Amino acid sequence: MASFSKTGRTIYFNGQAFQGGRIGGNHQEVESGETYWISGVKKDGEDRHLAGSGKIKIDKAVISEYLSIIKKDELPKNKFEIVELNNTAPKELVKEITNQKI
Repeated sequence: MASFSKTGRTIYFNGQAFQGGRIGGNHQEVESGETYWISGVKKDGEDRHLAGSGKIKIDKAVISEYLSIIKKDELPKNKFEIVELNNTAPKELVKEITNQKI
C-alpha cells in the first residue's frame, strides 16, 4: 500500500520515497537514486514488469484487498512472496534531500 504527497509527485512505499524516474524505470528512489518500475494493481494478476523476474513481494496487510481487486480466493504461491513492509512515509527525509543546495 503506497501513499502520496499532497502534489502526487512523490510516492511513499516501504519506508522509501519515489519521484519521477529516469531511463530503466518510471520512478527514482529519492535517497539512493535507484530506478524502479511502479504501477497500480492489474486486475488480471500480472503485476510484474515485462522485463522483470522473480517473485512479487506483497505486504501481508493488503492481501485480502488485493485478492478482492483481482477476484481470486488465494495468491498463486509460485508468483508471490508475503512480506511485512514498513509503511512509514519518510516525509522529513524527502524535504531535506530535495531542498539541499546543488
